[in-house]
Amino acid sequence: MSHIIEAFFALHRGLPRQSAGSDATTRHLLRQAGPLPARPRVLDAGCGPGRSALVLAEETGGHVTAVDLHQPFLAELEQAAARRGLSDRITALPLSMAELPFPDNTFDLIWAEGSVYNIGFDTALRLWRRLLAPGGAIVVTEIEWARTPSAPARSFWDAAYQLRDHAANVEAARAAGFRTTHHWPLPDSDWWDEYYNPLEARIAEADLDRPGMREAVAAGREEIALRREHGNDYQYAGYVLRPEHENGKHRMSWTTRPETSADLRAIREVNLAAFPAAEEADLVEALRADQDAWIDGLSFVTEAEDGSIVGHALLTRCHIGGAPALALAPCAVLPAYQRKGAGSAAIRAALEAARALGENTVVVLGHADYYPRFGFVPASRLGIRAPFEVPDEAMMALTLDPQRPALTGTIRYPAAFGV
Repeated sequence: MSHIIEAFFALHRGLPRQSAGSDATTRHLLRQAGPLPARPRVLDAGCGPGRSALVLAEETGGHVTAVDLHQPFLAELEQAAARRGLSDRITALPLSMAELPFPDNTFDLIWAEGSVYNIGFDTALRLWRRLLAPGGAIVVTEIEWARTPSAPARSFWDAAYQLRDHAANVEAARAAGFRTTHHWPLPDSDWWDEYYNPLEARIAEADLDRPGMREAVAAGREEIALRREHGNDYQYAGYVLRPEHENGKHRMSWTTRPETSADLRAIREVNLAAFPAAEEADLVEALRADQDAWIDGLSFVTEAEDGSIVGHALLTRCHIGGAPALALAPCAVLPAYQRKGAGSAAIRAALEAARALGENTVVVLGHADYYPRFGFVPASRLGIRAPFEVPDEAMMALTLDPQRPALTGTIRYPAAFGV
């Protein structure tokens, strides 16, 4: 067995990643984990060669303590940190994820990307909670069922790691004292671009005469073949988790996700309850029927702790100066859940999904004291004009990528808006 383990590590040495993931996913989950202190204390548990640790150090401006039991991985991380001028902000330690000798309340952010399976989701949350400082968050990526699995997928994973579905993981987090504030299924490219494709290339060059290498190669090929044939059955998903009780108070637990066909009636009921007339509810349905306006994956719902839908936010295609942009509207929350963060959760999730799709300019017509919290500014500052008379402070715009210029010109809304 030791020969197989040594061959496994040799097969993976120097690869970009040891599991599904990407720098883009790390950044996305980090944005969802905030707000954080100006220079947060971060723990990267099971860091491997440290791709996440490097991004966390760069993006947060804080200090990352990265732990892993495989010393060659830590050496790779230290070398990469030196090349990127981050040596003073990353400490690599040869420690077990399950035996962390740090005092209580040591970290503002605990991170485990592609590694929590080593000790199990439930065990990790139980062991790490004491390490989390007040106001902190835990972010993990976990393998889970995406649908009822095929027999081959079930057989493979039952032997390797006991998978649960999303609902069961949320319940497990709740049992451990955490609320799930964000759930993010990793895109399929996170499996292939930096994990399986490089691993396949390494397998093709492997020295099969090395002790244990034939077994390591066979295991790698089996896993890759399973993903190709049954990959829709399971997924890696990011979880942002916060303690259920902070400062002695119970906080609402919001889960956000893209709408499904089963949500349409509930979304309509949310909009009917949130507004005095049916115009907004009718608008959502008219936009959904407009192939030029609707973009799959940009209609987000907020779920309460019992799984019921209590909030909704929608982004659809508009144009500014003839170029494609996005319009945020409608946004609705059941009256009993208003002013509790349900609407903000849906809006932030929708904007993050739009950013992941490569969108940039978003416009919204709404309250000037609400939307700036998401980064919106008066549209006139960016050279964007409404196609009708409106107070300057009410017509707002946001650029999702600050490195790209905002569009300029007059907004052209979808026909369903009636303007």
